[in-house]
Amino acid sequence: MSIVGIEAFEFGVADMKVCQRFLRDFGLRPEVETAEHAVFRAQNGARIEARPLQDPTLPTPFEEGSTLRRMTWGVADATALETLRQRMAEQPGFEASAEVVQCRDPNGMTVRVMRTALQPVELRVPPINQHGDMRRVDEPSPVYERAEPVGIGHAVFFVEDLAETEAFYRDVMGFHASDRYTDRGVFMRMQARGGHHNLFLLKIPNKPRGLNHVAFTVRDIHEVIGGGIHMTGKEWTTFIGPGRHPVSSAYFWYVNSPLGGAFEYYTNEDYLTENWQAREMEHSLTSFTEWAIEGGIDDKTRRQKKD
Repeated sequence: MSIVGIEAFEFGVADMKVCQRFLRDFGLRPEVETAEHAVFRAQNGARIEARPLQDPTLPTPFEEGSTLRRMTWGVADATALETLRQRMAEQPGFEASAEVVQCRDPNGMTVRVMRTALQPVELRVPPINQHGDMRRVDEPSPVYERAEPVGIGHAVFFVEDLAETEAFYRDVMGFHASDRYTDRGVFMRMQARGGHHNLFLLKIPNKPRGLNHVAFTVRDIHEVIGGGIHMTGKEWTTFIGPGRHPVSSAYFWYVNSPLGGAFEYYTNEDYLTENWQAREMEHSLTSFTEWAIEGGIDDKTRRQKKD
C-alpha cells in the first residue's frame, strides 16, 4: 500500500485563541487564524487545523472536550487511492469523492485518505560524533532557540478493542506491525520500509478511548531540547521530557496541549524494512522510557524544572 505520510490533523477545540498561540509557539507556520478556523503547517506542508467544538463541518468526536476529530493520510497515486476506496467502502461512516475517501475506524476516529500534497524538505543536519566515527570536523553541534517541525510523524490513541482496531489498520489501511506490548498495545508503520511507527494503539484497563498524543519530527536531539525549552519559556507545561524511548530509539519531549492530549517533538527513531520481525514485550516504565525528565527543563536555569 502506498500511504506515504500524515497530511493533516483536524481538532475541535474549546478556546481558539489559546490553541492558535500554542501552535505558533510550537513552531508551526500560521496560514489561517480566525475565530472560527485555524490552519498551521509543518515544513513539509502537513497541516494542523482547529475549529470550535460545535463546528458542523467536524466529524463526531470519539471523546469529550478538545480533541482530534479527523486524521488524513496521503497516498502516492490514484491507484492507491482507488484501492483504499474499495477497502474502506464497507466501513462505518464511508464517504467518497473523486479526491478523498473517508470512514471511521473501530475506535471511532474519522480517517480520511487523499493524494499526497506533502513536499520533500532538505535540511542540513550536522552529524553526531561517536567513537570511531568522527563526521563533524571543525564545527560545533547546533543550539536551537526553538523548534520548527519538519512534518507529522505519528499519533497515539487509547483504544477499547485493540484487536479490532489493529485489524482495521492492517487489513484495510495496509499497515505493518513494528512491535507489540503483550495484550496492551501495538506500534504500526504505514509502509514496510519506514520509521518505527506512524500509529501506536494502546489499551489500558478501564481507560476509555481517546487521544494520547500527536508527534512531530524535528532535525535532531538538539532541536528536541531547544523546542521543549522554548515551550517552557512560553509557559506551556511539559508532560514528560526530554527522554528516550528504547522501543523506537527516539528522543522525545511531550508538551501538554490545549487542543487535546500532548504534542511531541521527536527524532532519531529506528528505520525498519520488510526484514524486521515485530518484537513482543511487556508494557512497563523501562520498555517505554530508557530515561526521562519529569516536568521538563527550566528555560532560565537550564536545569530540571521544579514547581
